[in-house]
Amino acid sequence: MFRSAITRQARLFSTSPLVRKSPVETVKDAAKAVDRTISDAAVKGIEKGEQAAAKVQEVLPETKGQAKGQANEVAGQAKGKAAELKGEAVGKAQELKGEAERKMS
Repeated sequence: MFRSAITRQARLFSTSPLVRKSPVETVKDAAKAVDRTISDAAVKGIEKGEQAAAKVQEVLPETKGQAKGQANEVAGQAKGKAAELKGEAVGKAQELKGEAERKMS
């Protein structure tokens, strides 16, 4: 009987190994930290993508009418620039013709 009492008491004695982390638990905690860091970076990337998409939507025309209006505006600007360059070319040609005629006389 005395022996069973000692055995029982010996079993109750503990150095609290549950407080210490095992190598497996340490690796799990490290993996959780890495996963959290990667998840945070992914969320930031997704948010940046959403912001970029919103900005693109602001710039793009909402309807076909707006798109046609923008296209006509750009085409008008291009025609105006072409006419301006044509006028400059005609003016330069006239200037060179005048100089040539002066030299011939």
